[in-house]
Amino acid sequence: MKLSTRGRYGIHAMYDLALNVEGGPQSIKAIAEREGIPEAYLEQLIAVLKREGLVNSTRGAQGGYVLARKPEEITVGDVLRALEGGLGLVDCLDEEDACGKSCACPSRIVWMKLRDGLNAIVDGITLRDMTEDYKRLTAQEDETT
Repeated sequence: MKLSTRGRYGIHAMYDLALNVEGGPQSIKAIAEREGIPEAYLEQLIAVLKREGLVNSTRGAQGGYVLARKPEEITVGDVLRALEGGLGLVDCLDEEDACGKSCACPSRIVWMKLRDGLNAIVDGITLRDMTEDYKRLTAQEDETT
Protein backbone atom coordinates (compact mmCIF):
# COMPACT_ATOMS: atom_id res chain seq x y z
CA MET A 1 0.00 0.00 0.00
CA LYS A 2 1.31 3.42 -0.93
CA LEU A 3 -0.20 6.57 0.53
CA SER A 4 -0.99 9.44 -1.77
CA THR A 5 0.19 12.98 -1.13
CA ARG A 6 -3.29 13.62 0.28
CA GLY A 7 -2.65 11.21 3.14
CA ARG A 8 0.95 12.25 3.73
CA TYR A 9 0.28 15.99 3.62
CA GLY A 10 -2.87 15.55 5.69
CA ILE A 11 -0.91 13.81 8.43
CA HIS A 12 1.66 16.61 8.36
CA ALA A 13 -1.03 19.29 8.59
CA MET A 14 -2.82 17.57 11.47
CA TYR A 15 0.50 17.02 13.25
CA ASP A 16 1.20 20.74 12.87
CA LEU A 17 -2.18 21.63 14.37
CA ALA A 18 -1.53 19.24 17.26
CA LEU A 19 1.92 20.68 17.84
CA ASN A 20 0.49 24.22 17.89
CA VAL A 21 -2.72 23.39 19.78
CA GLU A 22 -1.90 25.89 22.53
CA GLY A 23 -1.20 28.66 20.00
CA GLY A 24 -4.80 29.07 18.88
CA PRO A 25 -6.07 29.04 15.30
CA GLN A 26 -3.41 28.47 12.66
CA SER A 27 -3.61 29.98 9.19
CA ILE A 28 -3.31 27.92 6.03
CA LYS A 29 -0.30 30.02 5.10
CA ALA A 30 1.52 29.30 8.39
CA ILE A 31 0.83 25.56 8.26
CA ALA A 32 1.85 25.39 4.60
CA GLU A 33 5.12 27.20 5.27
CA ARG A 34 6.04 25.11 8.31
CA GLU A 35 5.17 21.79 6.67
CA GLY A 36 6.25 22.49 3.09
CA ILE A 37 2.77 21.93 1.62
CA PRO A 38 1.47 24.01 -1.30
CA GLU A 39 -1.19 26.40 0.08
CA ALA A 40 -3.81 25.65 -2.58
CA TYR A 41 -3.46 21.91 -1.97
CA LEU A 42 -3.60 22.37 1.80
CA GLU A 43 -6.85 24.34 1.45
CA GLN A 44 -8.41 21.33 -0.31
CA LEU A 45 -7.20 18.95 2.39
CA ILE A 46 -8.38 21.17 5.23
CA ALA A 47 -11.81 21.41 3.61
CA VAL A 48 -12.10 17.61 3.68
CA LEU A 49 -10.78 17.40 7.25
CA LYS A 50 -13.30 20.05 8.30
CA ARG A 51 -16.17 18.23 6.59
CA GLU A 52 -15.11 15.01 8.35
CA GLY A 53 -15.19 16.76 11.73
CA LEU A 54 -11.47 16.66 12.41
CA VAL A 55 -10.79 20.40 12.27
CA ASN A 56 -12.77 23.55 13.03
CA SER A 57 -12.33 26.99 11.52
CA THR A 58 -12.45 30.46 13.01
CA ARG A 59 -13.02 33.56 10.91
CA GLY A 60 -11.45 36.95 11.32
CA ALA A 61 -8.03 38.51 11.61
CA GLN A 62 -6.94 36.00 14.26
CA GLY A 63 -8.79 33.18 12.53
CA GLY A 64 -7.57 29.93 11.16
CA TYR A 65 -7.90 26.24 11.90
CA VAL A 66 -7.79 24.17 15.07
CA LEU A 67 -8.28 20.53 15.88
CA ALA A 68 -11.93 19.64 16.48
CA ARG A 69 -10.93 17.30 19.31
CA LYS A 70 -7.96 16.92 21.61
CA PRO A 71 -4.79 15.53 19.96
CA GLU A 72 -5.06 12.38 22.04
CA GLU A 73 -8.56 11.75 20.61
CA ILE A 74 -7.61 11.88 16.91
CA THR A 75 -5.76 8.94 15.40
CA VAL A 76 -3.65 8.65 12.30
CA GLY A 77 -6.32 6.22 11.08
CA ASP A 78 -9.00 8.93 11.40
CA VAL A 79 -6.97 11.27 9.22
CA LEU A 80 -6.04 8.67 6.62
CA ARG A 81 -9.60 7.39 6.27
CA ALA A 82 -10.89 10.95 5.86
CA LEU A 83 -8.41 11.75 3.11
CA GLU A 84 -7.74 8.42 1.45
CA GLY A 85 -11.30 7.09 1.63
CA GLY A 86 -10.26 3.94 3.45
CA LEU A 87 -7.27 1.70 3.89
CA GLY A 88 -8.30 -1.18 1.68
CA LEU A 89 -5.41 -3.20 0.31
CA VAL A 90 -7.32 -5.27 -2.24
CA ASP A 91 -10.80 -4.96 -3.70
CA CYS A 92 -11.95 -8.41 -2.61
CA LEU A 93 -12.05 -7.32 1.04
CA ASP A 94 -14.54 -4.56 0.29
CA GLU A 95 -16.47 -6.06 -2.62
CA GLU A 96 -17.56 -9.68 -2.50
CA ASP A 97 -17.94 -9.88 -6.27
CA ALA A 98 -14.49 -8.46 -7.02
CA CYS A 99 -13.13 -11.94 -7.62
CA GLY A 100 -14.84 -15.19 -8.49
CA LYS A 101 -13.06 -17.04 -5.72
CA SER A 102 -13.15 -14.48 -2.91
CA CYS A 103 -14.87 -16.89 -0.51
CA ALA A 104 -12.36 -19.70 -1.01
CA CYS A 105 -9.19 -17.78 -1.79
CA PRO A 106 -6.16 -18.71 0.32
CA SER A 107 -4.52 -15.31 -0.14
CA ARG A 108 -7.65 -13.50 1.06
CA ILE A 109 -6.79 -14.58 4.61
CA VAL A 110 -3.39 -12.91 4.22
CA TRP A 111 -5.00 -9.69 2.94
CA MET A 112 -7.45 -9.71 5.86
CA LYS A 113 -4.63 -10.09 8.39
CA LEU A 114 -2.66 -7.30 6.73
CA ARG A 115 -5.70 -5.01 6.69
CA ASP A 116 -6.51 -5.73 10.32
CA GLY A 117 -2.91 -5.22 11.40
CA LEU A 118 -2.61 -1.96 9.49
CA ASN A 119 -5.86 -0.66 10.97
CA ALA A 120 -4.72 -1.61 14.48
CA ILE A 121 -1.46 0.29 13.98
CA VAL A 122 -2.91 3.51 12.55
CA ASP A 123 -5.77 3.48 15.05
CA GLY A 124 -3.26 3.05 17.86
CA ILE A 125 -1.28 6.21 17.03
CA THR A 126 -2.78 9.52 18.09
CA LEU A 127 -1.70 13.01 17.13
CA ARG A 128 -0.49 13.41 20.73
CA ASP A 129 1.69 10.31 20.28
CA MET A 130 3.18 11.88 17.15
CA THR A 131 4.06 15.14 18.90
CA GLU A 132 5.56 13.35 21.90
CA ASP A 133 7.55 10.96 19.71
CA TYR A 134 8.93 13.86 17.68
CA LYS A 135 9.91 15.81 20.80
CA ARG A 136 11.67 12.72 22.16
CA LEU A 137 13.47 12.17 18.85
CA THR A 138 14.69 15.77 18.59
CA ALA A 139 15.80 15.73 22.24
CA GLN A 140 17.90 12.63 21.55
CA GLU A 141 19.43 14.29 18.49
CA ASP A 142 20.26 17.39 20.54
CA GLU A 143 22.04 15.23 23.11
CA THR A 144 24.27 13.65 20.46
CA THR A 145 25.34 16.95 18.89
